[in-house]
Amino acid sequence: MVSDSKTVAHAAFDSRVEGNVIFTRVDAAINWMRKNSLWPMPMGLACCAIELMATGAARFDISRFGMEVMRFSPRQADVMIVSGTVTYKMALAVKRIWDQMPEPKWCIAMGACASSGGMYRSYAVLQGIDNLIPVDVYISGCPPRPEALIQGLLKLQSQIEGDPAIENQKKEFFEELSS
Repeated sequence: MVSDSKTVAHAAFDSRVEGNVIFTRVDAAINWMRKNSLWPMPMGLACCAIELMATGAARFDISRFGMEVMRFSPRQADVMIVSGTVTYKMALAVKRIWDQMPEPKWCIAMGACASSGGMYRSYAVLQGIDNLIPVDVYISGCPPRPEALIQGLLKLQSQIEGDPAIENQKKEFFEELSS
């Protein structure tokens, strides 16, 4: 709403202007578009992948949150959902796929194994995907239920909403401007 002191809130509607006009910040508009059109890249490596598949099915229906388009091509994905045990043999493939994803990109560690290695304390298992790529949201459980994944996706949406989109996208421009 537009108050009497002429300050503009996050998104505002001014009824005194002809036509329907909404005032907002560019960052807020970009973040609204990003958070409501996330395309997940399912990186199902073990048993948590079954719960990941159930989340995309009709009963839990993540399409109501704007995430229905599961992409198996990293060049078309925004969010990598790492679900299951990450072995050192598979870690290089996960890293390569992460590097192929365009910016901005986010990562969700789904389950105990992806978050911390789980019950596998061996020479063959990576003790958390965060040792390889940055993780934005951790989802606990062995395996976590689809409701937990949906809650993690909603948490990621709220993180994206508060992100300074223009500054993150144009870092070189702002660094050059400040020097």
